Amino acid sequence: MGRCVRVMAGLLALVLLAGGAAAAMTRQEVYARVELLRQAGAGIFADPSLSASGKLACASCHVPGNAFGPVSGKAVEPGGPDLSLSGHRAVPSLTYTQAVPAFNEHMFDTDPYGDDSVDGGPSGGLTWDGRVDRTADQARIPLYSPVEMAASGPAAVAKALRAAPYAGLLRQSVGEGAFAQDEALVSLALSALEVYQQTPALFYPYSSKYDAYLQGKATLTAQEARGLALFNDEAKGNCASCHKSAMDMDGTPPQFTDYGLIALGVPRNRAIPANADPAFFDLGLCGPDRTDFKARADYCGLFRTPSLRNVALRKRFFHNGVFSDLTQAVAFYATRDTDPARWFPRKPDGTVEVFDDLPAPYRANLNMDPPFGGKVGDKPALNEAEIADIVAFLGTLTDGWRGSGAAHPSGG
Repeated sequence: MGRCVRVMAGLLALVLLAGGAAAAMTRQEVYARVELLRQAGAGIFADPSLSASGKLACASCHVPGNAFGPVSGKAVEPGGPDLSLSGHRAVPSLTYTQAVPAFNEHMFDTDPYGDDSVDGGPSGGLTWDGRVDRTADQARIPLYSPVEMAASGPAAVAKALRAAPYAGLLRQSVGEGAFAQDEALVSLALSALEVYQQTPALFYPYSSKYDAYLQGKATLTAQEARGLALFNDEAKGNCASCHKSAMDMDGTPPQFTDYGLIALGVPRNRAIPANADPAFFDLGLCGPDRTDFKARADYCGLFRTPSLRNVALRKRFFHNGVFSDLTQAVAFYATRDTDPARWFPRKPDGTVEVFDDLPAPYRANLNMDPPFGGKVGDKPALNEAEIADIVAFLGTLTDGWRGSGAAHPSGG
């Protein structure tokens, strides 16, 4: 459903930008115009001339050969007019965002075996804090962000678009009138990016070993099968409570997220320049990037649950990129509460400064479902061997599996 809605939204935006009405175009004409936008979108995605530095494109951080995620291994990517600035959040993968629903403050379980009367709280929306719903609106954020592409305004972007190799495609799709108007041309380019990101073979191919397993075309190894069982076990990994692993009743492959926003209390990443200020905290849904819920203390510390598809290709984990290893990320879930000294720094008096990136007034928002919970020194829900099993299973979610046991990290 989410994919269909987004495709139709892209088609509608295309028709409106062309100055026509859907009834005035045949289906073939609509598809032809969408193909023009798709091709233009591919060019825009790879074009660094749209940035103030002339060196930063969408593809610089969202690398096609790495599931449209970063390859540098940095917690945050450099940007700005001279590539000397950075934001405070890790770059997410752009794969499997086609199904992300619009932001809603009230999520109800659609699992046929769940309780659909329970309000699960905020869910959906793009970006870590869910503040926009359309891919075109999401793309506008880094384009104008002073710490990312840092474009000075529509006039500068439109000038670059008109000089680009794909300018003819944009002109064909919209006509001379809108092509000559700066803001209309920028909006068209953002819609082109949206159409490009709806290319199934690239952005949601469902070509992992696990997809083949669900279709009866692959067999999990013993370790991968143990990892799947632990992933689903509510008393062990309990990962599937947020990262749905089962096919929908209509046969739709699992997205490995419920799109909910959740507070995990990951450690503060002191490699992020903004965190050098002890008064600065990235609180997700309640700010600073999102401002409409800044008065909602119960929303502070909540970030959207990402899909785990292609997670083994990630170089950084969680919203602040604090961990650089997948085993480390899984182990955090298992031992956050039973061994906090493993993750959090010590104060001058020697005590552990737990949840050092979430101010005390908001710690009631922390998720305590298994494998979280327990007291310091308790046996964790997962031991090291079980953590390794889950990591092995997560490796089956990488797209490009070719039946030999290995995946090709192409993102498509």
